[in-house]
Amino acid sequence: MSFLVLLAFAVGAFSSAQAVEYKDVNRAASQISFTFQQFGQRVYGTFSDFEGTLDFDTQQPEAAHALLKIQLASIDAGSEDANTQLQLPAWFDTAAFPVGVYESNGATALGDNRYKITGNLTIKGITRPVEINVLLKEQSGIGVFDGEFVLKRGDFKIGDGEWAGNSVVSDAIHIKFKMVSPQR
Repeated sequence: MSFLVLLAFAVGAFSSAQAVEYKDVNRAASQISFTFQQFGQRVYGTFSDFEGTLDFDTQQPEAAHALLKIQLASIDAGSEDANTQLQLPAWFDTAAFPVGVYESNGATALGDNRYKITGNLTIKGITRPVEINVLLKEQSGIGVFDGEFVLKRGDFKIGDGEWAGNSVVSDAIHIKFKMVSPQR
């Protein structure tokens, strides 16, 4: 077989790769968690109430769009006292700002089903750009988007005033999520 025939076969095989499209988020199968340091101890928490939409095509990741709305009062930081404190104005101020929103504006393929998602995160009326590294695991008609990023509390005035800085609670909050989406 000649080099040209092999090249033609390879190009034909590559261009016929099927695009896989994902739409919507299966809330029941998805999760959002976080970890942080408090007095030097690692603390784990979750958000239980959120909704999301997703439009993602593996052949055109730059056109991807995701919208995630998190009910901030659904936080579970490990104790009822902590959950109550986090509702107050110095923290999330859920009376004035009940929802945190992440909206993507595109993605870049990094290879091996890894993507960098770019977008904006809004908490307490403050919007900041956030890049998220995501691994797409394709399984039996669904896509599992595993991602993580580090949120800096100070950027959003979460834990403001006497809680600012790193003396009690770390400024770095490690956010992890798993969003499950059916193929379209």
